[in-house]
Amino acid sequence: MIEERADPPAEPVPEADLDIDSGPVAEQLSEAQLEALLFVAERPLTRREIATLAGVDRATVDERLGDLEVALADRGIRLVLSGDRVELVTSPDAGALIARYVGVDAIRLSPAALETLAIVAYRQPVTKSAVERIRGVDSDYTIRSLLHRRLVVELGRSESPGRPFLYGTGFEFLERFGLTSLEELPPLDVEVAARLIEEEERAATEATDATAAADDAGSREAGPAPATPDAESVEAG
Repeated sequence: MIEERADPPAEPVPEADLDIDSGPVAEQLSEAQLEALLFVAERPLTRREIATLAGVDRATVDERLGDLEVALADRGIRLVLSGDRVELVTSPDAGALIARYVGVDAIRLSPAALETLAIVAYRQPVTKSAVERIRGVDSDYTIRSLLHRRLVVELGRSESPGRPFLYGTGFEFLERFGLTSLEELPPLDVEVAARLIEEEERAATEATDATAAADDAGSREAGPAPATPDAESVEAG
C-alpha cells in the first residue's frame, strides 16, 4: 500500500517579493474576509501584504481597515494599527478573565520600569544614554527587562558616534495598555514634557557638535592644501 503524504506547508512569501501593482484586481475585500485573515495570522500583517493576498489596491485595504476598526470598537477583539502593520488583539477589558483562563498573572512593572517605559513611549526613537540622562540613573537592566517582555523593541541604530540602538514601543505595549495607536497616549505632565524637550534639544546639540568635530578631525588629517604658485613666481621661474 502506498502511503499518502501531506504536502508541506507553503513557505511565507517575503514582502520584498510581493508585487501589488501587477495583474488585474482579483476581487473585492470584504470586512468579514479581512477579519478572518487577521484572526488566523500568527503575526502582524502589513497593508501591502493584505493588498497582495486579497488582490486589491491599498485604498481598498485602508477603507476596510477603517470599517473593521469601527465595528470592533465595543467588541472583545480590537484592531491595532502600528505604522503600516495591523493586528487583532483582545480587549483590555477582558484581560483579567483571559489571564485566569490561561493561568498567567498580569505582568507587574516596577516604578523604575514604568518610568523608563514612559520615556521610551513619549520620546521614541530614543537611545539608552538619553533615557539615562532623563532618569539620572543607569537603565541598562531596566531596558533589557522591557525588551525581554517585548514592551520595548529595537528600531534600528542612531547616526550619532558609536551608532547606539534606538528604542521604541511595539504591539505588546499597545495591547498591554489598551491602545490602538500611539496617538491615544494621554498628554504629559508639563514638568515631564519640559524635561523631554530639554533632553531632545541637548541630543540635537551633541549630534551637531560630534559632526563638526568629525569634520575638523578629517581636515587636520588631510593636512594643509598645497600652495598654488602665483603668476609672478611662475614668470620669474
